Amino acid sequence: MSEKTVVFEIKDLKKSFPAAGGKEVRAVDGVSFVIHEGETFGLVGESGCGKTTCGRMLLGVYPPTGGEVLYYGQELGTLDRRQRMEFSKNVQMVFQDPYACLDPRMSIGSIISEGLCVHFRLSAEERMRRVNEQLERVGLTSDYASRFPHELSGGQRQRVGIARALAVEPRFIVCDEPIAALDVSIQAQIVNLMIRLQRELSLTYLFISHDLSMVRHISDRIGVMYLGSLVELAGNVQIHEKPLHPYTQALFSAIPVPDPDHSWISNRIRLEGEIPSPLSLPPGCKFSSRCRLCTEECRKSPPALREVEPNHFVACHRVAGV
Repeated sequence: MSEKTVVFEIKDLKKSFPAAGGKEVRAVDGVSFVIHEGETFGLVGESGCGKTTCGRMLLGVYPPTGGEVLYYGQELGTLDRRQRMEFSKNVQMVFQDPYACLDPRMSIGSIISEGLCVHFRLSAEERMRRVNEQLERVGLTSDYASRFPHELSGGQRQRVGIARALAVEPRFIVCDEPIAALDVSIQAQIVNLMIRLQRELSLTYLFISHDLSMVRHISDRIGVMYLGSLVELAGNVQIHEKPLHPYTQALFSAIPVPDPDHSWISNRIRLEGEIPSPLSLPPGCKFSSRCRLCTEECRKSPPALREVEPNHFVACHRVAGV
């Protein structure tokens, strides 16, 4: 069986932002993972853990403070002008807020065709034909091309955002919490649409979210982040059936179970202690102040992400090979 082609390889990626008093916030702190062609890689964690910053560094929006982002084996910083244009066509993004990501002064047709004007030499008639194709692909009719964002619901706007990303025929899409701002009744529709589009168009996704149930539904592999670091990485089934890191266990225990006979509350792992300030992280494990298994070694020495069973990686001193 041939090895899967690697689209992105992230090596020891770091990103710091300046803060008051000459300090800095380490938003991403030594993260490493790979994303293969055709898969959905889920990235989860609490708000502020660095998920979106990772996604934007993959897009080249943020230059890394340290480490490397390799796209099909080539470091993003070494791309020339022609390669950068090709990269911007092949790697697109679906944004979190469907209300803020669409220009209210532009028609839906103009929004979707904007990328076509940059990357393709098409007549006005051909552009509109492609716009109508994309609208129908995401479950809207061609009539929407003449409308404006304020005339659409949140779910319809997100469909337009997906159509805009698809218009330039990308290979890879960063989905930055694409359902977070939508009603619960619409979220499953959007996720199922994305699964269908991935199958039809052979797309690869980075799916960033804090909605664990949706990440479980769509992802092939899942990485769990905490305060800028990756604490666990495994296949979807592995990480849900046997989470090994104490933080991952607490996260997944908080997923509500739609069964009135299931004692969900009693099974929850409640985290105690204080979250460290991003401006003053502890010398050892970042999770040590909230971990029920913490030892003196945890407070002094930061654990490395290591493989404890096939394709299951954990950053924890207390987890032995299983």
